[in-house]
Amino acid sequence: MDGLVLSHPEQLERLRRACPAAEDAAVLAGDPCYDRMLAAVRHRERFRRALGVRRGQRLVVLNSTWNPEGLFGNGGGQDVLPSLLPRLTAELPADDYRLAAVLHPNVWHGHGPGQVRAWLDQARRSGLTLVDPVHAWRQAVLAADVVLGDFGAVSYYGAALGIPVMLAATGQDRLDPDAPLASFVRDAPRLDPHRALREQVERVIAAHRPLTGPAEFTSSAPGASAALLRRHFYALMDLPEPEAPALLEPLPLPPYDPPLRTAPLHVRTGVQGAEVVIERSTRHPYGADGIAHLAVHEDTLDPGILELADVITQDGQPDDPRLGSPQAWTSEVLARYPHCTVAAYVSGPHTCTVRSRQHGVYQLTASPKSDADPAAYASSFTAWLATGGRVPREGITLRVQVAGGAHPVLIESVLPGDLATQP
Repeated sequence: MDGLVLSHPEQLERLRRACPAAEDAAVLAGDPCYDRMLAAVRHRERFRRALGVRRGQRLVVLNSTWNPEGLFGNGGGQDVLPSLLPRLTAELPADDYRLAAVLHPNVWHGHGPGQVRAWLDQARRSGLTLVDPVHAWRQAVLAADVVLGDFGAVSYYGAALGIPVMLAATGQDRLDPDAPLASFVRDAPRLDPHRALREQVERVIAAHRPLTGPAEFTSSAPGASAALLRRHFYALMDLPEPEAPALLEPLPLPPYDPPLRTAPLHVRTGVQGAEVVIERSTRHPYGADGIAHLAVHEDTLDPGILELADVITQDGQPDDPRLGSPQAWTSEVLARYPHCTVAAYVSGPHTCTVRSRQHGVYQLTASPKSDADPAAYASSFTAWLATGGRVPREGITLRVQVAGGAHPVLIESVLPGDLATQP
């Protein structure tokens, strides 16, 4: 063996105890993966935008290693993730939280991409994004507000970067008790899958104090791994090093991958004058207050649920020939689904066209500084109309309270009510 690369002297001490003959081959050279992440911290907001994280939203990154005791597990009855995902999408409001999952490449390889996507299909329809396990997982971790995972390296890197981490699977029996990872697993906050999830997530974010161990033991030479590794490689080849500095490839900006929620959303609203407070999630909690309605994307998996929807939504360009114009599409939807009271066509990041069966057709426009889902504006407008709201000729501005912020939304009439349901 010409070289055994280690990232910290602590590893050298354990190597010396476990295999003294390998000590001479050990090379302390830092951690290039960690160094690439450190260099990309400044792009955190770009990575968040790439994942479609809106202002005021919190990004929860779930991660699983490939061991049977990991969060994804082996399909046994003790696996946490199958029961956890539906509850996360139900208990974490859609406009307040964004969910993404990083699964170890061996999970994908062992089961196959088709099977993994099939297992997680319902969660994906509820807004979960599956992150590329090779090219984009580092960016997702950097973008996270909290990492929810297990004893794998992703959780440890997150903690090393100062991100709040909760463990839902520890796998302590698989860890060397003297390793820093084992110490981290013992000290990190735990997720209790039997208690309310939102309360636990919010508490770990609010009370977060970075653990010192992960940042200390991930690398003894942060930022220097490229130089140390190159020096070792050229020494092995007995060649002089180039004069140019040794550099690592920067982390690329991932493709834009916003959530497309096609699972039905239970909407709860509170209306006071022109102020509308809204919360949307995939399940309606028992005993919840406020005006409630069911909002369903037209591309939902179960078309039968459209017959029960109060609000039906669609996303598309205003000139998409497949859907027709926003006015044509909204008219078609109301004619097809008699129970539906409002059809909303989202045509941009800040705009949507809304047709009310009783009141007319309206254009909803939020300020570019606002950053909520226009479908949430449509549901807020629906609730406001249901409480007796009427749009004057000059229009009106509603203030939609969602994701910890107030979003002014201008409502302007496009078509009067007596023509609203005509094709």
